[in-house]
Amino acid sequence: MSEQAEKAARFRALHAAPGAFVIPNPWDAGTAKLLTSYGFPALATTSAGFAYSLGRPDGMGLLRREELLINAADIAGATALPVSGDLENGFGERDLDIETTIIGASAAGLVGGSIEDATGNSEAPIYAFDAAVARIRTAAAAARSLPHDFVLVARAENFLHGRPDFDDTLKRLVAYAEAGADCLYAPGVSDPELIKAIVRAVAPKPVNVLVPGKAGLSAADLAALGVKRISLGSALVRVCIGALMRAAEEIMIHGTFTALNGAVAYGDVQARFRDLLERERADAAGQS
Repeated sequence: MSEQAEKAARFRALHAAPGAFVIPNPWDAGTAKLLTSYGFPALATTSAGFAYSLGRPDGMGLLRREELLINAADIAGATALPVSGDLENGFGERDLDIETTIIGASAAGLVGGSIEDATGNSEAPIYAFDAAVARIRTAAAAARSLPHDFVLVARAENFLHGRPDFDDTLKRLVAYAEAGADCLYAPGVSDPELIKAIVRAVAPKPVNVLVPGKAGLSAADLAALGVKRISLGSALVRVCIGALMRAAEEIMIHGTFTALNGAVAYGDVQARFRDLLERERADAAGQS
């Protein structure tokens, strides 16, 4: 079994195991290595985190497929964990565009990925129902054509685009499951009763939830609702950017540096990455 096939098998098994697992979102190789070291079972890329690292806003069609997949390959190559990809809406209107994205994700080392039903057009932000279902069917067929397993996640984006229509969202998720999606995801849905309704409607397929910070739900709470995957989305990169913004504002406005007191010591960061490098070298030597 190839390394990628083995990762794919591990990733699939996580979706069948009891309870829920947290799948955090690194935005480069360094953050992938750090998150791996904390014992998470899998990772997922974040288009927002990658966009911000390039100085671009998220969700405006400013990321190209090729650069996103290069970033995904960097992340997948930095960890022994299974990695799933934020593949946005598949980067195009044609079936061929979606197929190219799924096949490219696999070539980048990913063992899963999500396709959303957001158009990128602010005047009509969500694909019409039939078109959205057809796009997931195309993505599922492409995923099944790969030489190894690939967990396809279908995302219903209503709640992220000012359309909190739960009935339509639920209808879409059920249709996406029937079209071949392996896991269902409606980012922005945080009400426990609505989450439970999604879990019931698409069962036995697993449900992914974006960590609902304001709802105050813990991983255990979400597991009790029947959720299988808990994504952090762009939360971690926003934590980092928030710390930078607060520090920069204090320095420029007040000329003081107290915000820097929260920084991790240089020696501690050095030690962490040095330990990770030594482990990688030891693992490589053991395999040779």
